[in-house]
Amino acid sequence: MGGTLEAPERADDRALVARLRAGDEETFASLVDGWSGWMLRLARQHVPTASVAEEVVQETWLAVLQGLDRFRGEASLRTWVYRILVNQAKGRGVRERRTVPFASLAPEDDGPTVDPARFQGPGDAHPGGWRQFPEEWPEQVTLTREVRDVVTGALSELPDRQRIVVALRDLDGHTADEVCDLLGISAGNQRVLLHRGRAVVRAHLERYLAPGSRSEVAR
Repeated sequence: MGGTLEAPERADDRALVARLRAGDEETFASLVDGWSGWMLRLARQHVPTASVAEEVVQETWLAVLQGLDRFRGEASLRTWVYRILVNQAKGRGVRERRTVPFASLAPEDDGPTVDPARFQGPGDAHPGGWRQFPEEWPEQVTLTREVRDVVTGALSELPDRQRIVVALRDLDGHTADEVCDLLGISAGNQRVLLHRGRAVVRAHLERYLAPGSRSEVAR
């Protein structure tokens, strides 16, 4: 698509807002593509599921469009969107904690965890064998999920600011300057929050990756 903004977060806020107010769909699409990743990450810190986080991001974009006339440029556009997102996510998080998902009331499924059709039958050349090998073996998937769970568990122990800074820097790939602008904090504060948060995550990973730690857990 010709003329797509490669880095809308670096565009002049006033010109960017002017295009949004004029109904420039290409500019809006570029913002959605460029910013929704970190918005999902931040929303997920306040709500119980990824699907709810996606809804929060959608609600935030709607609120941004509806509130553009109120943007005065006192903070950067990114920071303004961040504040709307956090307010939306916190409010949604409170509502979600007051409800019980309908799916959680359903009985547990005691059926097989792998579709039997994926295995060869009695009349095939190799009864019980795979018809087609899985793309990833369960052990590899489990290890990946375990590492992810270790990082997620470590992040959950961090104070809000540390968790958000580590997630933005190490999971979403934002630069230090971008994080400072997004959160409205100084470079020194960003460094301290990042250092302390990383230390906790690193300690969790070192314990997990220590020789024999996984086999001991398995027993």
